[in-house]
Amino acid sequence: MLLTFSSSVESADTERRVIAGKIVPYEVVGNTSAGPVVFAKDSIDIGDPGKIKMLMQHKADKPIGRMQKFQKAEDGIYASFKISASMQGSDALILASEALVDGLSVGVEVSGSKQTKDYLYVTKATLKEVSLVETPAFAEANVTKVAASESETDSTPTTTESEAILDTTPEPTVTPAEVAPVEAARPTISAAIYSEPRTPINSQAKYLQYAVKAQLGDHEAGLWVRGEDAKALKIKAADDSFTTNPAFSPVSYATTVVDTLIGSRPTIEACGGAKVIPNSGMTISHPKITTSGTVAETAEGGAPSETGIVSAYVNATVKKYAGLQRYSVELLERSSDNPAFFQAMLDNMTRAYNKATDAAVIAEIVSGGTLASTQAATYLGVQAFIAQAGPAAYLATGELASGYIAGTSQWSLLIGAKDTTDRPIFTATNPYNAAGSSSPTSIRGNILGLDLYVDANMVSTTIDDSAFIVVPSAIAIYESPVLRLSTNVPTSGEIELMLYGYLATKTLVSGGLQKYNLT
Repeated sequence: MLLTFSSSVESADTERRVIAGKIVPYEVVGNTSAGPVVFAKDSIDIGDPGKIKMLMQHKADKPIGRMQKFQKAEDGIYASFKISASMQGSDALILASEALVDGLSVGVEVSGSKQTKDYLYVTKATLKEVSLVETPAFAEANVTKVAASESETDSTPTTTESEAILDTTPEPTVTPAEVAPVEAARPTISAAIYSEPRTPINSQAKYLQYAVKAQLGDHEAGLWVRGEDAKALKIKAADDSFTTNPAFSPVSYATTVVDTLIGSRPTIEACGGAKVIPNSGMTISHPKITTSGTVAETAEGGAPSETGIVSAYVNATVKKYAGLQRYSVELLERSSDNPAFFQAMLDNMTRAYNKATDAAVIAEIVSGGTLASTQAATYLGVQAFIAQAGPAAYLATGELASGYIAGTSQWSLLIGAKDTTDRPIFTATNPYNAAGSSSPTSIRGNILGLDLYVDANMVSTTIDDSAFIVVPSAIAIYESPVLRLSTNVPTSGEIELMLYGYLATKTLVSGGLQKYNLT
């Protein structure tokens, strides 16, 4: 039996092209067209998430993305979807972010169920697809921004409708990951060169000479004279210009909004991205073994080594990151559709949120990481830093470092690094020394085998903490979807929009976060 069942959209991130939410609630009755339906805990098998497509309104011919990742929780299944750059995908992101089409509906193949007195109880099913839909039917859903869903049930097949729950804007972490925005290609303009034939009439005397020849029947001379007469008329006509006629020179406005705020989160990306934050509580506790047991060679009949294991909790505090914008209803309703003020404002606030949360993780690494041996602000110093800090991170965590996070000054140092024969050490093309790659055309690269992440939120000079070598498991990062809270101000006819999210980060193993130390 094919069954569709809806839940909630938790975020729609138009910048990273991600839609996320709870796609299936457990042990909750949904009133569908086939009657009440309940999904048992762990009743749905997903398999390979990359093969699960997101459709528009359950139409197989309208795919708009595919599943990025999912998480099975106590109350249901949460998932995020990467939306394609197609026209349909872009339209879907806009409709979801504006809460017009804001529901999630899943299609499953039911292979195990039982009919109770009050509802159909599904015990085993396979997820086939997830759709973005417009009409919610799941009564428990409470929409904050983007949250609603549609589902249909069909026994032959039958479709079941249901509803959605929480709303947000960007899935952090989504996440953000992190997918960077693609700049549209600039048009190439080729200039056509026009030139006038060189005239023999270069003085008043020559003009009179050629005018006489023309009157005597010289056809060629007549052509030169008429050319000069036309040129004179053109010069005279230039007396009328845009200076004297400004009404005929309308202003043209571009549709692209210039926003220089950098909204990427390289440090969070280098640390493996953020995990989904728990549904409640303001503290996340990680159990950590502080004293390990021992094993040693033991003689026959001898007493074994005995060392008691000691453990403790490492606590990450949940913090809120929020921003507020207040704007008039006139600006919202009467601003140009292209560009639209609301979307430009939302994009700017999202960039600001990303910057603030990325800076919070940088601050945690600075406070909780380990300062490596002192090194010079040169390529050789960077090489020595990696040579010392890489093995140190492995000894501290038992895992290999994977990321090299650098500020813009270190980035510049790497781009300009040369060997003794003035050949680039880090070059994106035709590498002479094969030490890695670093280029001004990308904030990603490779430094001596470590993935390079350039982060503009770090210090802008080559000083202490201008670069990190990280083992992702050495730091905990948890994040909620980014939420939007809108409030009307009746006394002024204004609207207040708060964009906010929750982030918790904490160093778990200090030695797994090695910090650059300037000599």
